[in-house]
This record gives sequence, structure tokens and C-alpha cells, in this order.
Amino acid sequence: MILDAEATKIIAPALTIGLGVFAPAIAIGMLGGKAMEAIGRNPEAASKIQGAMILAIAFAEAIAIYALVVALIIKFV
Repeated sequence: MILDAEATKIIAPALTIGLGVFAPAIAIGMLGGKAMEAIGRNPEAASKIQGAMILAIAFAEAIAIYALVVALIIKFV
């Protein structure tokens, strides 16, 4: 079955954002979980761990924002 142009305009942005946020979502979950484990093992280092965790989550979230921008470009161009 061949998709026409109108169907492609609807499906392409959805696939882009769906696949583009999958890896960052997994990464953020893993970062949070591992940070909680590390804080549980070493509560004195909580501020250092939290700072590094927030920075890493921001970088992972940036990838999801790039996927959103690409999806919007696909949708409106």
C-alpha cells in the first residue's frame, strides 16, 4: 500500500517525535534511578550526585527537544 502525500504529512511528524523521544526517556529514567542508588549508598555526596544528574538529564532532554523541532519542521514545511 502506497501512502499519499496527505497521509505522509500526518504520519511523518508523529513517527519522528515518537521515535525521537524514546531514547531520551529511557536515558532520563536510568539516570534518575542510578542517581537514587548512588545517593542511597553515599548520602554525603548527594549534592554532587544531584548536580551531575541534573546536568545529564538536561543534555538528554535536549535531544528530545531536537526531535520536537524536527517534527515541527516536517509538519509545517
